Amino acid sequence: LAGEVRSCFAMTEPAVASSDATNIESRIHAHPQGGYVLEGRKWWTSGACDPRCKVAIFMGKTDPSAPAHRQQSMILVPMDTPGVTVVRPVTVFGYDDAPHGHAEVHFEGVRVPAEAVLLGEGRGFEIAQGRLGPGRLHHCMRAVGMAERAMEMTRERMATRKAFGSVLAGHGALLQQLAEMRIQVEGARLAVLNAAHQLDLHGNKVARPAIAIAKVVAPRAAQAVLDAAIQVHGGGGVSGDYVLAAFFAGARVLRLADGPDEVHLRDIGRMEMKGKARL
Repeated sequence: LAGEVRSCFAMTEPAVASSDATNIESRIHAHPQGGYVLEGRKWWTSGACDPRCKVAIFMGKTDPSAPAHRQQSMILVPMDTPGVTVVRPVTVFGYDDAPHGHAEVHFEGVRVPAEAVLLGEGRGFEIAQGRLGPGRLHHCMRAVGMAERAMEMTRERMATRKAFGSVLAGHGALLQQLAEMRIQVEGARLAVLNAAHQLDLHGNKVARPAIAIAKVVAPRAAQAVLDAAIQVHGGGGVSGDYVLAAFFAGARVLRLADGPDEVHLRDIGRMEMKGKARL
């Protein structure tokens, strides 16, 4: 709570399509003398570059012969354990998001004690699904926040910037664009609020359709609103002088983080076929 220590989550791997967590290839081997040995190459390990990051949550397979969703386990790994190497920050459209960062991390012959396993062997997929619902909503909230900031900047720009004999707000086409932006922000906000309400009332499982819908709607809306805001800001919008370009990069990556749009749309469609997707 003091903010002195942070953790990172090491799941995604460059060698496999990690949106399907059953593809994870990193291994957690039992050591003959007790404990485990970790082997794997991870990337998009958000937070690993932060000097306050002291522990990683590593996801790997303990039993590849088990049923597909019981093969994976999660285990706590101190970042200063021999064999843990933060290789580099992975950039997002050129942004390194320092100091937080999204790192490539190698785990080579990493020894950890048996008690470091979370909940027990074979429960990694279960843990991942449990944290993804609230985690996805956090992303959605930030997306709405970025879109709202873009709205504020666009209003100020339109009220003060002059072109063709009038401030930008005097041009009907831009006012119409501003209205469209507000409609998208409010739609996304309400979807996120509903998902959070369903999560509070009924838990992750029942709220799953609402969370999936919000996870698709919010980043899409933020990306569209930020694109329009960039257009109003002209060349400045794509520069580092304004925050819009960085926000746009962040909104775009949210359509991949914690599950790409296509996975959520598939799940929404399946739930709709069962009559369970309606909010």
